Amino acid sequence: MSKIYYENDCNLSLLKDQTIAVIGYGSQGHAQALNAKESGCNVIIGLYENSKSWAKAKKQGFDVYTAAEAAKKADIIMILINDELQADMYKKDIEPNLSEGNMLMFSHGFNIHFGCIEPPSYVDVAMVAPKGPGHTVRSEYLEGKGVPCLVAVEQNPSGKALEKALAYALAIGGARAGVLETSFRTETETDLFGEQAILCGGVCALMQTGYETLVEAGYDPTNAYFECIHEMKLIVDLIYQSGFEGMRHSISNTAEYGDYISGPKIITKETKDAMKKILADIQDGNFAKEFLLDMSAAGRQAHFKAMRRIAAEHPSEKVGKEIRKLYSWNNEEDKLINN
Repeated sequence: MSKIYYENDCNLSLLKDQTIAVIGYGSQGHAQALNAKESGCNVIIGLYENSKSWAKAKKQGFDVYTAAEAAKKADIIMILINDELQADMYKKDIEPNLSEGNMLMFSHGFNIHFGCIEPPSYVDVAMVAPKGPGHTVRSEYLEGKGVPCLVAVEQNPSGKALEKALAYALAIGGARAGVLETSFRTETETDLFGEQAILCGGVCALMQTGYETLVEAGYDPTNAYFECIHEMKLIVDLIYQSGFEGMRHSISNTAEYGDYISGPKIITKETKDAMKKILADIQDGNFAKEFLLDMSAAGRQAHFKAMRRIAAEHPSEKVGKEIRKLYSWNNEEDKLINN
């Protein structure tokens, strides 16, 4: 089993005299930057000129520069913009401003693992990847807790890359929960697979197909939404808190019995074979190639935008939007975003 590091294994003083440039101020960027700043680190923000996040970052107490200026001033550069934008930005703004002894960091291994970014041999290259969205990274930190992180080192000319990465994981709150050592390859491939086969692709398709099945059978769309989509969070929360056994202990015998007899009817050998094909496409680079081509200037995101439009038009989206207006917590996300 891979090693897990906690607060006592991390030395925040390693960052004491370091300037950390967080490139990007979106979901992960704002969370990691604020957490690190409030942990006592010297954090600056790097953005493209005229970025809509520029004023927000300044309002929240940061010195803000272009990505190139921030990279030139920094000892540690954490790149937190979209995967498809990183390689061009790195080549234009980061690479010309790297110096010996600098550290290049990521929260996803995509661009390093697939060779889109090839750092010079004289800089440390490491990853600290929170296993949760940025707003959760922030809210957990504010509550004195943290989101578990993965840590990996790709290049270590200084001999201290792991120690500095662990210090950063402590600064953003991850070491409060635990930091699992891994590799860029493992993080990239398992993360992409989890998103596609389970967390996003699999779960969304399962919920929407269940919704369609009930509606097509004549049941009320609102009822179908509650049964197939709304209640997903309640079950996942139970699994999150106490595993599958704990979840099954909390549900009715009827639900548990149905779990055992019907799960294997949904997740069949064909389903697992499809998962293996998804993983193979990730491992051999086919997914990365297809994704980057569609996101390129030549691809113009045509396929991506079409898929997004079609997904937004699913009937459950319209029903869900109306139902969520009734929730007492329907402004929680706005509160998190503005925190």
